[in-house]
Amino acid sequence: MSGISHVSIGVNDVRRAKAFYDPLMKLVGLSIRQADDESVDYGNEALVFSLETPTDGRPATAGNGVHIAFAAPDRETVDAFYREALRLGGRDAGRPGLRPQYSETYYGAFVFDPDGNKIEAVTEVGENERSSEDARRDVDAQAREVLERESQPDAPLKRSD
Repeated sequence: MSGISHVSIGVNDVRRAKAFYDPLMKLVGLSIRQADDESVDYGNEALVFSLETPTDGRPATAGNGVHIAFAAPDRETVDAFYREALRLGGRDAGRPGLRPQYSETYYGAFVFDPDGNKIEAVTEVGENERSSEDARRDVDAQAREVLERESQPDAPLKRSD
C-alpha cells in the first residue's frame, strides 16, 4: 500500500478555520468526517485533510515553503475556490491561471488561509476539455433517462438536440 493517508495543518481557532474551509472543501469534493472543538477532518474515500489545534498547546504557525494543493475538476472550480477563499478572509498568494513551468495544462490558484497556511486549487483539465467526473455525470443522467423511458413504454420520446 502506498500514498498519503492524511494531511493535517495547525490552526489557532477551529471555529474560524471551519467557517473558512467548509465551502472550499465542498468545491473540491471533500466533506466533514469529524469535527469537535480541537479539530475538523474533511475527506473522501482516498484522503483526509485535517485542521487541528497543536497538541503541544503552543500557537499554530504556518510552514514556510509548505502548501497543500487540492485537485479541482475544472478551471471554473479553481476560479470559484480562489474567489470564495478571498471572500472568506483568505489572502491572495497567486491568482488563477496557467502555470506553464509545471505543465502546459496546469491551472492553479493560491491563497493563504486566516492562519497563514498556503493552499491551492489545481486542475490539469484544459479550458475546453471536460473532466472525467463531468462525463460520468452525463452518462449517468443519460442512463437514468433511458431507464425511465423504458419503464414507461407509452411515454412520448424526448428530443435531445
